[in-house]
Amino acid sequence: MTGLSILPGLLPANSSPLEKALDLGFGSLLERVAPPFPELMSPKATSVEFLPYLAADRGVGEWSSEAPESEKRLTVELAWPTKRQAGTRRALENAVRGLELMPEVVAWHEREPAGAPYSFSVRAYSQRPYSEAINNRLDRRLAEAKSERDILSVSVGLGTSGQHYLAATTICGEMSTIYPLALDGLQSSGMAFMAAGAYILESSTIYPKEA
Repeated sequence: MTGLSILPGLLPANSSPLEKALDLGFGSLLERVAPPFPELMSPKATSVEFLPYLAADRGVGEWSSEAPESEKRLTVELAWPTKRQAGTRRALENAVRGLELMPEVVAWHEREPAGAPYSFSVRAYSQRPYSEAINNRLDRRLAEAKSERDILSVSVGLGTSGQHYLAATTICGEMSTIYPLALDGLQSSGMAFMAAGAYILESSTIYPKEA
């Protein structure tokens, strides 16, 4: 009986020996299963297969099964803070961040001159390819994050970044001259050979394409 569960079962007192043995055996198997909590409910630690269910549990309205894993985890992580702060600047910023975009929100009273009451200018900066589908998803998320009285003006800024590489090379050569052995009274004749080499360097300059 070593290793079997010693916890009391749910079987009645008149259970057969076979039923009691099965109860002990299944109890022992269940105790070997590691509990999945709290990693299961963590957007950062749960398995990618469980993310859609965790999103449904947190009331995520806008969800794309084709989105990158990092975006899915961020969306689930920001779901509750966005709902708790709906109608605020922070909720609008979270709606943009959930799509892995960088937000810039300006309220009507922060403009010079001031804009219409309860109007917000929302600008989302993207460092990755942007499409109409992502734009529609952004509109749906902002609609869920704003209050009914808010008026949003949404724009998107696209940015690119890259790296420049510079390279240089140096070719070193050594020339040796070998003279024939000279002996007094000995004459020799032969053919003379000459060789020449040229190194050609080509430089190209590539400029970014003008929009």
